Amino acid sequence: MVGAASVGADGECPAGMVLVDGDYCSEVEHQCKRSWYDKSNRKVVCEEFEPHSSCVGDKQKKRFCIDMYTWPNQKGARPEVMNRFHQAELKCAAAGKRLCTESEWTLACEGPRMLPFPYGYVRDTNKCLGDVEWDGPDMKKVAARDPEELARLWKGVRNGSQPGCMSEYGVADLPGNVDEVVASESYERSDFRGKFDSVHTGGPWYKGVRNQCRPKIYTHDEGFYYYFLGFRCCAEPDQKPTDFRTPQQREKKWTLERVERSAGFTLVEMKHKLELEAQGQCTCSDKDILCKTMCGTLLGPSAKDYR
Repeated sequence: MVGAASVGADGECPAGMVLVDGDYCSEVEHQCKRSWYDKSNRKVVCEEFEPHSSCVGDKQKKRFCIDMYTWPNQKGARPEVMNRFHQAELKCAAAGKRLCTESEWTLACEGPRMLPFPYGYVRDTNKCLGDVEWDGPDMKKVAARDPEELARLWKGVRNGSQPGCMSEYGVADLPGNVDEVVASESYERSDFRGKFDSVHTGGPWYKGVRNQCRPKIYTHDEGFYYYFLGFRCCAEPDQKPTDFRTPQQREKKWTLERVERSAGFTLVEMKHKLELEAQGQCTCSDKDILCKTMCGTLLGPSAKDYR
């Protein structure tokens, strides 16, 4: 099964997942020593940081399991894109897992030394894909899930094909390549950060975007989907039960049925799709967009990996 939750030999994490056991710092200070300005995104991109990190916030002990790769968490597979927040959430739930929180994803990427990039202090898009030129998406075709347009726009690489894009905890492909959606822990804030449960992290393959561990995007709601937006799942370690709901949903006492209504399919239906996928039988008609979303087959056959 995709992202199967069978327990690994050591019993700490399900198979295909990595144990992260460390201290998360709420605010880390990095000093940039070399940067450039991207006009299209109106963003300063730091190419090299001073080789030290300082925790200037609060530290919190964390111990959790995280998928080694982006969903479908299989080495050699393409990261799956075009899922809305609640669809990604139910896919994780169908595998006995949950969406990662923003701090979990950050800690898994930064490692115990709180690095700005998983591999160190100097930006290297040959290690974690980035700096691909903008290619002008046709948003009407993206909204219609046009397979040829999605194939044209695909500039990603396959899971595990970047040996240098590995965090000190042993988690692959965190920044760069596809952006990833995580669950908010900032929902109690009164500023823009607390508006949505959906948070984007990592940064996609394009030039002039963040492509780092810590920066986040808080401005997209749970209905947002995109051709470079993927996700990965987390779970509790040591065979402890995992509640698939986000921290905000648990506080507001969301039910499974409410998440299912937002996703457009049920947990039982998604589990069945994963069983079919494991047998190579998750097939859909050309016009059945929901089925293709569940099966992860929206991308047209003409898609080519960037490298």
